[in-house]
Amino acid sequence: MTDLTELQALLAVVRAGGFREAARASGGGASSLSDAVRRLEKRLGVRLLNRSTRSVAPTEAGQRLLERLAPALDEVEASLDVVNSFRDRPAGTLRLNVPVSAVRLVLPQIVPAFLAAYPDIRLEVMAEESLVDMLAAGCDAGIRYEERLEKDMIAVPIGPRVQRYATAASPAYLDRHGRPHHPRELLQHACLRGRFASGHMPLMEFERDGEVILLDPPGPLVVRIGEGVQLAVEAAVAGTGVLQLFDGWLQPYFDNGSLEPVLTPWWRSFSGPFLYYPSRSFMPAPLRAFVDFIKAAPAEAPAPMSLQASP
Repeated sequence: MTDLTELQALLAVVRAGGFREAARASGGGASSLSDAVRRLEKRLGVRLLNRSTRSVAPTEAGQRLLERLAPALDEVEASLDVVNSFRDRPAGTLRLNVPVSAVRLVLPQIVPAFLAAYPDIRLEVMAEESLVDMLAAGCDAGIRYEERLEKDMIAVPIGPRVQRYATAASPAYLDRHGRPHHPRELLQHACLRGRFASGHMPLMEFERDGEVILLDPPGPLVVRIGEGVQLAVEAAVAGTGVLQLFDGWLQPYFDNGSLEPVLTPWWRSFSGPFLYYPSRSFMPAPLRAFVDFIKAAPAEAPAPMSLQASP
């Protein structure tokens, strides 16, 4: 009989796309996963993975095995989770794939109370801006905005139901360069921009009375959307240029006066994020608890502006 942990190791590595990635997702070690896969290959007498310094991919034999193995292991996990219904409190690990903005603006208002209510659940959060396959990454659920949701997924509203793109700069920058009264004036300003890992650079968006304006202004700084956003915020505070970002992210800087909101009548609103997860008859107990917790929480409204903004 093949050791179940060896099969689980193979599936984890393929789903994550590598040993290190699988180790990060599972909280284990890359070397132990590699050893487990090698033992499995030796036991079966066939190579299951093609390994290189940059990638790991299943061989034809490995792919055939995984096609049968993945549903079977998912069913084993689901069968074991049935025991949770006999516990006073659900237990286990819940893995979420979320954008960095949700880590900053959504989860802090939810996670502490959820973990206090379910002390036997361990929450693992993977912050990722790229459109990864949530299931392939070993996650149970994710957070995305409506236009980026995958098909055939169940979506539950989470966090603020309306968000806005705020535009801001430091008072010192605006004193030097002037306060814009129309979005197109930003073409004459230094703007701080962001770029996704895919290479796509979103345009700056504005809307007023049904008129939508999309701009691609020049600027001295471009950051990776996700981990680089806070650098752009600090650069704006230091007077480097004009920034557009979630209003909730910038609100503390409006409150302390280090940033000044501009063009507020043109701030574009959009619907808030969703928790999404696969449609299936069996839902792991930690995920079920989290979904029920989210549904029971009152919907959040956008926070009011605390400063008088320029037109």
